[in-house]
Amino acid sequence: MSDNTERGEAYTEDASPEDSGRNDTPRRGVREWLTDLFSDEPEDLSELMDILREAANRQMFDDEALNIIFGALHVGDMHARDIMIPRSSLVVVHEDQDPAELLPIIIESEHSRFPVVGDDVDDIKGILHAKDLLPLVLETDHSKFSMKDCIRKAAVIPESKRLNVLLQEFRATRNHMALVVDEYGQISGAVTIEDVLEQIVGDIEDEHDVHDDSGIKQMEPKSFHVKANLPIDDFNEHFDTQFSEEEFDTIGGIVLQAFGHLPERGETVEFEALRFEVLNADSRRLRLLRVNILK
Repeated sequence: MSDNTERGEAYTEDASPEDSGRNDTPRRGVREWLTDLFSDEPEDLSELMDILREAANRQMFDDEALNIIFGALHVGDMHARDIMIPRSSLVVVHEDQDPAELLPIIIESEHSRFPVVGDDVDDIKGILHAKDLLPLVLETDHSKFSMKDCIRKAAVIPESKRLNVLLQEFRATRNHMALVVDEYGQISGAVTIEDVLEQIVGDIEDEHDVHDDSGIKQMEPKSFHVKANLPIDDFNEHFDTQFSEEEFDTIGGIVLQAFGHLPERGETVEFEALRFEVLNADSRRLRLLRVNILK
């Protein structure tokens, strides 16, 4: 018994000081850091965002995660009108078109979903999924084709629909596209689930993005989507402007200087007879701008 006691005492004397040292300075985890950060409850969204920035500075999560959190926070303040594909840019098909007329439209546009209309764009009949036409590939006789057999019910929402609510509806109904109507019930555009998710996670390459090398996509006669990293000389050439290249390399730098701060999505600034609206941005830089010609 004495041997065991001696061995136990020796073990205790040798090990306990080291163990005690470890217990006095435990490794602090994410939960402890978060407890410290939120010890004082934030008064508003701005304070909450400051706390999250501080957490990122402490390397509790990376910048990409911070951008996603910011995107999720801002989605509740945005509406369908803020991100919709405008009416003038919609690619629609008509309910009386046959496969020979439909397929060239589908192939050329490379879209996956199309509003189906009757007499005009405001006469919405439903949504056509391009994949629903795949069985036609195996058929030689298309005389029995009927658009009514292919179209699905269209989701119609007001321009004022908040994006966080719309995302919940997309998930509940498994729709991927909604048509947007104005206060008079006329079609003003369309929103896809990708458009909403892009506001949270950042750019998702799809059929509506600016793909060409110019970095500029015309949406309406005097409205354009412009990548913020577009070189200033390319912007000047396209819009006939005279922005200097001495201080900045990209149009995003010029716009950022005009704001005087890092703007959030939806903020606008006007100069040189142009209105610049931030369509996509994260906590560090501008990504996509809407440029409207005012004159």
